[in-house]
Amino acid sequence: MLKKLESELRLRGFSDKTVKSYMFHNKKFLDFVKKTPEEVEESDVKEYLAHLMVDKNHKAASVNLVLCTLRFFYEKILEKDILKKIDSPKLEKKIPVVLSKEEIRRMLEVAKKKRKQRILLELMYSSGLRVSEAVNMKVDELDLNEKIGKVSAGKGKKDRLIILSKELVNHLEVYLRRRARKFPDNEYLFPSNVRRDSHITVRQAQKIINKIAFRAGIRKRVFCHALRSSFATHLLENGTDIRIIQELLGHSNLATTQRYTKVSTEQLKKVKSPLDNL
Repeated sequence: MLKKLESELRLRGFSDKTVKSYMFHNKKFLDFVKKTPEEVEESDVKEYLAHLMVDKNHKAASVNLVLCTLRFFYEKILEKDILKKIDSPKLEKKIPVVLSKEEIRRMLEVAKKKRKQRILLELMYSSGLRVSEAVNMKVDELDLNEKIGKVSAGKGKKDRLIILSKELVNHLEVYLRRRARKFPDNEYLFPSNVRRDSHITVRQAQKIINKIAFRAGIRKRVFCHALRSSFATHLLENGTDIRIIQELLGHSNLATTQRYTKVSTEQLKKVKSPLDNL
């Protein structure tokens, strides 16, 4: 039955990463309950989710992911309604990590001597890309004359246009000339030094950004997604319409974009405390 699950996922166009995740979590569940898929009951699912939360100390987001994979298998493949009464664990409402403009300037200053790292940093901050979209970016998806780029098959398999800053375009022109000499047959913007036909990994990109932040003296945990959050928040502070930001980020739901209205420190600083009015 798990083979049938894999076939259905691939037929629906799920990514390799998603297929592996769904297969992994369903196999782990069956190993835990020691039953065949046909024998599984609602109580088995509840017991497993409780095990993950209490014994394994998994966070609500991780447990929700497991529940989604189980729902797909038992509802879509086996057509069993054993999960319909199981509610998803309540997620923590965390505020996105947003860097100040000064922190971004410090990171850019630190990265300026390493061209490839600087381009990666500038692209993610100035265009609001997810890290997976940045490492998968191809040279022919960038139109430097129009200062526009295209993300092909981003999250949700959707294409979208992105903006390229004037400063980034200037740096790209130099970077691409040198890159073409070293990697003439590689189509990716950030070629891998290991595989000539591939690109740097998400993990490598995360390490690069984390190291730049550390060298810039930023002690908060800086992941690539903080650059995307900062892009959205700084546009909002500059008065950009939130629906345009939604389009640039590739959010299907405006509510996802509206999270950034809660983290604009510049807007918060404009509010006068009632204590100062006494």
